[in-house]
Amino acid sequence: MSELSPLEIEIRRRITAAGPMPVGEYMALCLGDPDHGYYTTRDPLGVRGDFITAPEISQMFGELIGLWMAAVWKQMGEPANVRIIELGPGRGTLMNDALRAVQMIPAFLEALVVHLVDISPALRSAQERTLEHWGVALNWHATLDDVPNGPAIIIANEFFDALPIHQAVKAASGWHERQIEIGPEGKFAFTMANSPIAHLDMLLPPEVRQAPDGSIYEWRDDKPAMQLGKRIKDQGGAALVIDYGHTASGVGETLQAVGNHAYADPLTDPGNIDLTAHVDFRALSRAVEAMGAIGFRPVDQATFLTRLGIETRAATLRKKASSRAAAADVDAALARLIGHGRTGMGELFKVASYAHASVGVPPGFET
Repeated sequence: MSELSPLEIEIRRRITAAGPMPVGEYMALCLGDPDHGYYTTRDPLGVRGDFITAPEISQMFGELIGLWMAAVWKQMGEPANVRIIELGPGRGTLMNDALRAVQMIPAFLEALVVHLVDISPALRSAQERTLEHWGVALNWHATLDDVPNGPAIIIANEFFDALPIHQAVKAASGWHERQIEIGPEGKFAFTMANSPIAHLDMLLPPEVRQAPDGSIYEWRDDKPAMQLGKRIKDQGGAALVIDYGHTASGVGETLQAVGNHAYADPLTDPGNIDLTAHVDFRALSRAVEAMGAIGFRPVDQATFLTRLGIETRAATLRKKASSRAAAADVDAALARLIGHGRTGMGELFKVASYAHASVGVPPGFET
């Protein structure tokens, strides 16, 4: 067996002491352990990292989000000291491009205060380096609840997919929590709890309850979504959630691991590879709307960005390109952001918005 990571040693110790570990607990440790978690110890983004997000692909993405925020601010009545909150802001690339785009709207730029919610010291440093030249107020927080009260525009791009999921396996006796044990060969392996989860079946959608034995159901803690919904209802404003996932609840495993831009076994090298799972937008919306925010049905990323004018922006950048290669890069980025199929994000990624009743319909969600 290869040398174990410090986090794997700790997880093995816990399993040996307390028995199999629920998938949700394992994922939370892998991503958020203060000393050895994936997101707390490194910058995972970009060509040198493990994955690339939409803001890293092209400036067009963040620019359009910036203009979206400005339009929503106008719909809010142009409040002073509006909180611009980004959940999981990566290196600050999206916010950097957004701020550049809203330079043409000085009143909005003067009114906004940036609040970044992130648990990673490494990424916080990168965000400060990226954004400090704008001269706007920058604030960092561990959770959304730590952001001061007041009207807000909240952006969550690839945030919810990295929150831990729980898994349950359907059996004749009910739904049993999926767990991780140390298998016969000494490696981590999936197993399931001996007893079913009490009353879980009563809480599931009909299409999930009727699933055949052996099916896997995934869900997340509703608390982060409910915090977002409560913030909007109580303080005013709107939120934009962009993530890969599905718009209807169902069964099927989506837990996956990525390292060095390649898929990996989620049970190997804990703390050193990224773990994510698809976002159930139906469940997310149900939790946000339960707190009083108004939800707008998710659209795919291609539809959303096209409605915001990404093709026009691409044409402008193409004309300004310094070479054919630079123009080709614009076309490649556009295809990646709104294209369908294996290499495109346009269909897999969904975009939802949630707003205070006074805001009206946010841009991109017109019917």
